[in-house]
Amino acid sequence: MVRRATLERGQPTAADDTAADDEALPGPPAPSSRLLGPLAGQRQSRQNRGSGGRWLVWLGRGVAWTLLLLIGYRGVTAMVTGPPATTAVRTSAVPANSGFPATLAEAYALQFGNVYLNYSPATATQRRNALAAFLPPGSDSQLGWNGAGSQNLKSEQVARIQVQNPHQAMVTLLALVNGGHLLELGVPVYSSGGGLIISGEPAFLSAPARAAPPQAAAVSTDDAAQTALLNQLPAFFQAFASGNKVTLARFLAPGAQVTGLGNAVTFSSISQLNVPSGGPTRHITAVVVWRVPPAQGSAAASSVAAARASLEMTYDMTVIRRGGSWYVESIGTSGQLPGPP
Repeated sequence: MVRRATLERGQPTAADDTAADDEALPGPPAPSSRLLGPLAGQRQSRQNRGSGGRWLVWLGRGVAWTLLLLIGYRGVTAMVTGPPATTAVRTSAVPANSGFPATLAEAYALQFGNVYLNYSPATATQRRNALAAFLPPGSDSQLGWNGAGSQNLKSEQVARIQVQNPHQAMVTLLALVNGGHLLELGVPVYSSGGGLIISGEPAFLSAPARAAPPQAAAVSTDDAAQTALLNQLPAFFQAFASGNKVTLARFLAPGAQVTGLGNAVTFSSISQLNVPSGGPTRHITAVVVWRVPPAQGSAAASSVAAARASLEMTYDMTVIRRGGSWYVESIGTSGQLPGPP
């Protein structure tokens, strides 16, 4: 053990031995100061000056061990619980944790719209009583209607909701009224204490603008493939209309998942068929005319009403040629209007 330089001056006391042992660092025994002479005193002096910083060394070691333990704990936790879940960002008009009952308010606005958008002098009393359940006390009993004219609501849906704060939101309905007029109706809804109420007069807003879809690009037609498919596809559409799985399977490519219409319609004709040039796999467009059976129990008022309705529908299909025949791999809705026949 390293002892103080006083060892050169005489025998140490017991207290001196204890203090020297307390200040010693682990390591090999130091050479005797009697052999080193003056160098021993210099070395001991440096050790005395550095002894005050030993707490910094131990503090650094403690911090390092803490970090290592923390990293190890998190690693084990990740292996047990898996990676942390990703937080989805809401893009709707309902702020996260807004506290406003958005779904309930949408249903409430739909019920209100069903009353508000229907009016007739013959049902004015019923309308007034029904509106009272949605309005604050003392409100206009007819909510601005002058009692004349009539309007019939055909259908309505929630278009959007914009939550302004925990108590107030604007619900916009998309409605079809009278002879097919499409419009939006803004409805202010107030929420408090678990209750709802229409807090102001609704407002008509413009319906969504009509968009212009792009024209389909012209493609070269494979006349030979078109003729072959016009001969084969009618049988497929007959099976597709009936929904018979055994018959339908004869026209499907291996692995195709196509189910039929369960006799909801019957096949009439293919009015258009576009078959682009290509290899054994083609993406084609078929315009099909369906016959729709009359509703059960309906009485025909004229020969025109008694005739079966027909509907023209456009399908995008993928077909595959194998062994000289074409097989259907998929069938779905087309996003294009058919061109002139």
